[in-house]
Amino acid sequence: MNLRFLIIDDEPLAHKVILEYARDVPFLEPAGQYYSATEALAALNTREAELIFLDIQMPKLKGLDFLRTLNQRPLVIVTSAYEEYALESFELDVCDYLLKPFRFERFLKAVNKAYELHQLTHAAAPAPPPVSREPAPNEQKQLFIKADKRFVQVNLADIFYLESYGNYVKVWQGEEFLLTPRTLASFEGDLPESDFFRIHKSYIVQRQHIDYVEGNTLHLKNGKPLPIGKSYRQEVKQLFL
Repeated sequence: MNLRFLIIDDEPLAHKVILEYARDVPFLEPAGQYYSATEALAALNTREAELIFLDIQMPKLKGLDFLRTLNQRPLVIVTSAYEEYALESFELDVCDYLLKPFRFERFLKAVNKAYELHQLTHAAAPAPPPVSREPAPNEQKQLFIKADKRFVQVNLADIFYLESYGNYVKVWQGEEFLLTPRTLASFEGDLPESDFFRIHKSYIVQRQHIDYVEGNTLHLKNGKPLPIGKSYRQEVKQLFL
């Protein structure tokens, strides 16, 4: 089952990169190229496509405004040089957000996600189980996290830390994160207290990924520094006594 895709971007170089990458992905099939969102509006009524690679900053009609005009949307992967539109994009249920310039490995991860969603939709797969609110003590190994219109099973051991992002939370697994429409406080009841603890109003960290604490900064083993909130400093200090 192929994914027919459209490219909507005012930069010719962006078209070239996507087409070159797509040649190495067997299930991707080009179905059209457009250099403005207004051109693509008419084309979507006559040309079928399961996936759109969509730029944001385009003349006349911005990418996200274009997306809002669509009653029935294909899967959408945003390709943008501006990271500040990521949250707004995910609120519009885009499949992924690629920050230009992106490498083939990151492109492949995004299109694999789109392909899986397409297969699930057409196979009418049953919904994944809901997040457990009452995990058994010392038995919980995974957590289901809602992201990109689906529930993703995440191994707790893979979570480095959780970061508050307004009404969303970034669940960091190494250098990648899942963006989920929850608050940090809502996670505290789902995570085992023996492994996860809060160090700041905006951060919860996992104990096994901590390297050291220096002053008011906690350093993870991957080199990431995180601030320790004033009201949490004494509690963090107790962990290392």
